[in-house]
Amino acid sequence: MFKNFKNKWGIDSDFQLLKIFIVFGITGSTAAWISDPLCNYLGISVTNFNISLYWLIRLLLITLVYQILLIIIAFIFGELKFFRRFVNKFLRLIGFKI
Repeated sequence: MFKNFKNKWGIDSDFQLLKIFIVFGITGSTAAWISDPLCNYLGISVTNFNISLYWLIRLLLITLVYQILLIIIAFIFGELKFFRRFVNKFLRLIGFKI
């Protein structure tokens, strides 16, 4: 199973794959954790917005924060080259021209 990941992503070693999984894990958890205080700071709460709109805005914030954190954490772990491609692919998917 991990061999498929390595081939698909062009990863050379098991250690590099481990670092990539760690970066994904840290980034996802941190983005979700940061979104709550960010929503509070921006005045976005269930009392101010319909619950569906609140969660839509919060998910958009998590996605934005995730992309920023992904680059920062990837840099710390020395995997910026891999994740830059990943973020660029996402940005092209949502309509940004890079």
